[in-house]
Amino acid sequence: MTTAVVKLQLLLVLGLATPLLAALACLLRPVRRRMWRFLGLIPLPALAAAVLIVGLIADGEVGAVRLSLDPEGLAIGLVADRAGAVLLGVAALLWAAAGVYAGPMLRDSPNRGRFTLFWLLTLTGSLGVFVTADLLSFYLTYALVSLAVFGLIAHTGTAFARRATSLYLLLAILGEIALLLAFVLLADAHPGTSLDIGSTVAALGDSPWYAITMTLLLIGFALKLALVPVHVWMPLAHTAAPFPASAILSGVAVKAGVIGLIRFLPLETGAAVGGPIWGDALLILGLTTAFYGVAMGITQDYAKTVLAYSTVSQMGLIAAATGLALRGAEPAAVSLLTLYAVHHLLAKGALFLGVGVMTEAVTGRRWPVLLMAALLGLGIAGLPLTGGAAAKLALKPLFDEAGLGLLAALSSAGSALLMLHFARLLWRSERPAVSDGAFWRLLPWWVMALAALLLPWTLLPLLGLGAPETWLAASLAPTALWKALWPLLLGVAAALSLGRWGHRLPRVPAGDILVLGAPAARLAAAIGAAAEALDTQLRQWQVAGIMLLLIALLLWGAVAP
Repeated sequence: MTTAVVKLQLLLVLGLATPLLAALACLLRPVRRRMWRFLGLIPLPALAAAVLIVGLIADGEVGAVRLSLDPEGLAIGLVADRAGAVLLGVAALLWAAAGVYAGPMLRDSPNRGRFTLFWLLTLTGSLGVFVTADLLSFYLTYALVSLAVFGLIAHTGTAFARRATSLYLLLAILGEIALLLAFVLLADAHPGTSLDIGSTVAALGDSPWYAITMTLLLIGFALKLALVPVHVWMPLAHTAAPFPASAILSGVAVKAGVIGLIRFLPLETGAAVGGPIWGDALLILGLTTAFYGVAMGITQDYAKTVLAYSTVSQMGLIAAATGLALRGAEPAAVSLLTLYAVHHLLAKGALFLGVGVMTEAVTGRRWPVLLMAALLGLGIAGLPLTGGAAAKLALKPLFDEAGLGLLAALSSAGSALLMLHFARLLWRSERPAVSDGAFWRLLPWWVMALAALLLPWTLLPLLGLGAPETWLAASLAPTALWKALWPLLLGVAAALSLGRWGHRLPRVPAGDILVLGAPAARLAAAIGAAAEALDTQLRQWQVAGIMLLLIALLLWGAVAP
C-alpha cells in the first residue's frame, strides 16, 4: 500500500468524521448556538477526499480506495470506487453550497440550534452511505440520512410541516424495516461471516430466500426514491422544508436510494435468477413513475412542489434505466447511472436554491436567475450543450430499443413541459423587498448552477466513459441533435397549450393519491373506531365471553366434517 493511498484513507475518514464530531459537539448548548456559521465548511474535507480519490482512480493507480476492519471475519469498512467517490464529491459540494445559503436564514431563527443538529446528522449519513462497504455500515448511514432529515422538514413548525414530517417518518420507517429484513436474509445467504456488500450480493443467487430478498430490497429503495405509489412524501416534504433543506432532500438524500440500487443489484452481470422478471418490474414501475410525476406536476401552482414532482419523475427514469440494466447486463451500467444521478443532484440542488433566490427577493434583478433556472430545467430534459445532454446520452445505451427509445424521448418532452411550467410559476412568484444576505445566497446558487452545466462533461473520463470531446461531437451530429431537439419542441408546444388551457385542469393537492384518498381513510378510521367501541362494550358485558365461546363452537360445528 503506497503512502498516497494511506493519506487518502485518513482524509476519507476525516471527511466522514468531521460532521459527526460537529454533531456531537452540538450537545453543548454554546457550541450548538454557533455551529450554524460553519455549515458551509464542514463538508469540505469530504469534498477534498473525493476529488483526490477520483484523480487517483482516473490515473489508474488504484481501482478503489479501501479501508477495512475484519473482526471475526465481518469485513467492516469503507470503499471509495468510481461511483462512490464521484457521488461523495458532488454531494459534499451541494452540502457546502446549501450550508452557505442556510446561513442568513439561520442567523435570526430561534430554532437554529435544532436545525443545525439535524443538518449535521443528515450530512453524516448522506456522505457515509456512498462509501460504506458492508451491510452494517450501509444500514446505519442509510437509516441516519432517512430519519434525521425529518428535523429539516419540520423546521418551520407549521401544521403542514408536522403533517409532512409524520408521513415522511412513517414511510421512512417502513423502508428501514424492509431493508433490515433484506440485509438479514443477505447475511444468512452468505456461507461465511463476511458482511461485505459485494460478497453477500454475489452469494444471493444461491439463496432459498432470493425472491423475498429482492422484493424487500426493491421496496426499501423504492420508498427512498419516491416511486409511485409510495411517492406521496416527496411533494409534501419539499413544500414544507426550507429552501436549503429542499435542495439537500431532492439533490442528495434520494441518491441514497440510487447508490442502494447500484450496490445491491447485479447490474453489470444481470440477476442470477429471473433477471428479466425483476428488470421488467423495475422498468414498468419506473416508467409509470416518470410519467405520473409529470402529470401531477403540471397541476401544481407552487414552484417548489413542481420541482418535487420533477424529482419523482426523474427518479422513476433512473429506476427504469436500472431495470433495463438488470435485464440486459450492461457492462457500463454503474458509470452511466452514476453520471445521470450526478447531473440530477447538481441541477435539482441548484434549482431549489434558485427558487429561494427568486421568492425571497435575494436580488432585484430576477431575469438572470430566471434564465439560468430555465436553462437548468431544460437541461434536465436534455437540452444540447448542457450537462443534462451528457446525462441523457448516458442513458441512451440502456434504452437502445425502438419502443423504449420513444418512451424515453416522451419522458424528455414531459420534463421540458414540467420545467417550463416551473419557470412560469417562478416568474409569477411574489416579489417582496430585497432581503439581507444577498451575497451568501447568490454565491452558492451560481456555483451550483455552473456546476450542473459543466461538471457532467468533466466527469466523463473520470467515470471511464470516454473523452468529453467525443461525447460532445456525438451529441451535435445531425441525427443525435434532432433526437434531442424534437422532444424539447414537443414540450414547448405542450407548455404553450398548458398556459392557454391549463386553468381547465383540476388542481391536485400536493400528495395527490394520499389527499384524494382521504375520504376513504376517514371512513376506514370511523369504522375502526366503531368496531373498537363495540368491542369495549361487549367486553364489559358479563355474558360476552360465554356468547363469543358459543358462537365459536357453533361455527366450528358448522364447518367440521
